[in-house]
Amino acid sequence: MKGEALLQLKDVHVRYGGVKALDGASLTLGEGEIVALMGPNGAGKSTVLRAVFGLAPVAAGQILFHEQAVTPVPHQMVRRGIALVPQGRRVFAGLTVEENLEVGGFVIGDKAELKRRMEEVMKTFPVLRARRKARSGTLSGGEQQMLALARGLMVDPKVLLLDEPSLGLAPKITKEIFEYIKRINERHGTAIFVVEHNIKSLLEIVDRCYVLDKGKVVVEGTPDRLKGSDVLERVFLGKLE
Repeated sequence: MKGEALLQLKDVHVRYGGVKALDGASLTLGEGEIVALMGPNGAGKSTVLRAVFGLAPVAAGQILFHEQAVTPVPHQMVRRGIALVPQGRRVFAGLTVEENLEVGGFVIGDKAELKRRMEEVMKTFPVLRARRKARSGTLSGGEQQMLALARGLMVDPKVLLLDEPSLGLAPKITKEIFEYIKRINERHGTAIFVVEHNIKSLLEIVDRCYVLDKGKVVVEGTPDRLKGSDVLERVFLGKLE
């Protein structure tokens, strides 16, 4: 882990009816880290993000932020400095780029500060500055993903939770999105939990990885460790003992 523990899940259990989405999962995100969450469909990756943000019911275990136990509620997590960029981008198609960013900064009470944040975010995403008055529904898929990332940055988060940021994007655009994620981490010092199916690209930018299966963490390690082993292949094929 690069820095001190910023966000921790300790023995977290999440159930949807009789289904165990998380079964005693323990994970840590350090300050300034990018940490990958990987595993097959239904492993619990997205549930980790949803539990942290208050969108999944935590039946047991603890979530800690700055070593203090918290009960996650979405708007309170935003105020604490945690932002979620959900799967599927979910921009407001009828609103302009600027208006989407204003929605992202809903907790900012000061108009001058809101404008300053917007300008800061557009430095990171110059394409959005060029299209700031365009309705978001007219943007390309890649531009909409950039807008979703930018909207998450409006609250200047300490932690960014990214759920499948490259979903549905062409390989060239995927590469660009991953470069933006790395830039956000380096420029803003933002710690990032990222769920992503594009494992090869993901391993190029992360500091550590968690591999989940059936709601449990089955492997933790560096990208180099995972590249040098067959553990991912065994997990995805259901052959991990």
